[in-house]
Amino acid sequence: MATHLIVDGYNVLGARGQVGRAGSGDDSARERLLRELAAYRQRKGHPITVVFDGWQQGFDSERREHRGGIEVIYSRRGEKADQVIQRLAEEFGRDCAVVSSDREVADFAKARGAFVIGAAEFDVRLRAVPTPASPAAFKPVDREEDRPKRTEKKGNPRKLPKALRKRNRQLRGF
Repeated sequence: MATHLIVDGYNVLGARGQVGRAGSGDDSARERLLRELAAYRQRKGHPITVVFDGWQQGFDSERREHRGGIEVIYSRRGEKADQVIQRLAEEFGRDCAVVSSDREVADFAKARGAFVIGAAEFDVRLRAVPTPASPAAFKPVDREEDRPKRTEKKGNPRKLPKALRKRNRQLRGF
């Protein structure tokens, strides 16, 4: 089953520096983000839900729409997007990844077994144009001067720590 991606929309726009502009700037930035997420969904195949705040000027009830294969949720008046994201993370558990830079949301999602990626880091992946990897990029080190010097420590010095290897495995899907 593909990992369900839950995105804090205004968090990603904030990482881009596009939140807080007056007038229709927010609308056009939001639309551009939705188009980019739809293209990302086509490339990667992840189901995606984007959550936007509606707690100050929103509707009396939560509003959901589907646009370009993306589910868009606007939280109801009085409810923050963080609360909606936490509810979705609770629902999907290990089968989701949460894109948010809010520590409270990230900690909650991690406690439910979800993978968490920061908004700025995800934005870089979202905007990246996929290119085929060259075989030379995976060539092993074979020259003596490229190898690290020996120390008295045990273990493979080229091997990343276990936590970083796990995170890199999880990030490969994005």
